[in-house]
Formats: sequence, structure tokens, C-alpha cells
Amino acid sequence: MTADERVVETDDVRPPGERGRTVISDRVVERIVARAAEETAGSGGLDRSVLGVGLPGRRAARTDVRVHGKVVTAKVAVSVAYPLPVRDVARRVREGVRERVEALTGLTVRQVDIDVAALERPTGRTVS
Repeated sequence: MTADERVVETDDVRPPGERGRTVISDRVVERIVARAAEETAGSGGLDRSVLGVGLPGRRAARTDVRVHGKVVTAKVAVSVAYPLPVRDVARRVREGVRERVEALTGLTVRQVDIDVAALERPTGRTVS
């Protein structure tokens, strides 16, 4: 019997409700949110710092995600490229996060709060 001739016995296939369950941790959803936020044009991660002293390198967008059953609420802190319209970039980040989380997890995103923590000059320096 070749691979194309294999027969699947329908008696052995269990209904979807009996196959088990999938659990997606809050941390996984946080990473999806951070990645989606950074991939939005005009937004990015934040400078690294300790006690207000800048450090070399960047970190991902800061996120705080809560998953209650199948509902997600998220807070995201990002930087916005100067001089792009902050409101437009925030709207695109919100939409991108919602679409990506719902597509990858099947969860419903109820709310995405955006905190613009910094403006980035074209040279990569932060505007305070």
C-alpha cells in the first residue's frame, strides 16, 4: 500500500471536544503583543536604562497582558518615530496587536491600551 492509498478509519477519530485542550500562557500572549507592536511601521522598542541612566541596546516594547478565560486585555509601551503622527501610529499598533493575537491564539482581544513612552529621532536618539 502506497502513501496515497492509506485508509483512515473514521471510528478512531475522536470529536474535537474529546481531543484534549490547549492552554496558552499569559507570557506567550505578551510576546505576541510585543512583537506585533514592534512590527508596526513607525513604532519600536524602548531604550534600556537603570535608574534613569541609559544603557546601550534596545529592549522590546513593554507589555502587561491579562488573559481571563478567552478574553485578553493588554497595555503596551512603545516608542514612536518622530515626526510621525502619534495618534495614527498608536491606532495602527492597537489594530496590529488585536489582529495578531486573535489570529495566532483564537483569543478575543477586548482592549489594547497604548502608552507612547518615547519619541525616536531619525538618528535613533530619544526625544524627551
